[in-house]
Amino acid sequence: MARRENPEINAGSMADIAFLLLIFFLVTTTMDVDSGISKRLAEKPPKNYEPPKIKQKNIFEISINRNNQLFVDGQVMEMKGLREAALNFIDNGGGLGNAKEGEEAKPCDYCQGAKDPESSDHPNKAIIAVESDRATEYGTYIIVQNELLSAYSELRNRLSQKKYNMSYPELEEAFKASGRKDESLRKKVEFIKNSYPQIITDIDPIDVN
Repeated sequence: MARRENPEINAGSMADIAFLLLIFFLVTTTMDVDSGISKRLAEKPPKNYEPPKIKQKNIFEISINRNNQLFVDGQVMEMKGLREAALNFIDNGGGLGNAKEGEEAKPCDYCQGAKDPESSDHPNKAIIAVESDRATEYGTYIIVQNELLSAYSELRNRLSQKKYNMSYPELEEAFKASGRKDESLRKKVEFIKNSYPQIITDIDPIDVN
């Protein structure tokens, strides 16, 4: 009786199949990406630079203690009131702004604030200083930053709607759609940004009681 040989399995293409599966999983797998807060770091000042004198009324002081309690200008504040308080401070318009080179200082003619002489003079002088305890929860710090950025966004949107009949994000999107080449849109975007510049500074964490 003839002896039957077992047929061999052709495994020559297995390596190719495994390689294709590997590529498929690499392309389709979703990976976690750490998110953060977009910040533009200050440029290094030139030698012999003398920082300008800043009036205390132009500084909006925020402190977060180790118990995640919020203090604004030394007073306890609920998180839900922070955005409105920051908006009122930035948009107060109680004095003259920083003058451009070769120009005279002018008051804010687009601000709708109370023009309180004890609050900020102008949006380009309004400084928000955030101080947190070393034990402050990161989530609380993020919420504070989001509330502050939301205040700036609201003011920019309001001014953009008033002058150009579109929100600031729509204005930015139109500028991006032009390949950032439309000079008219560029000037509009820069005008809104310069009208309400985001001046938020972080003080090094300390022990805040």
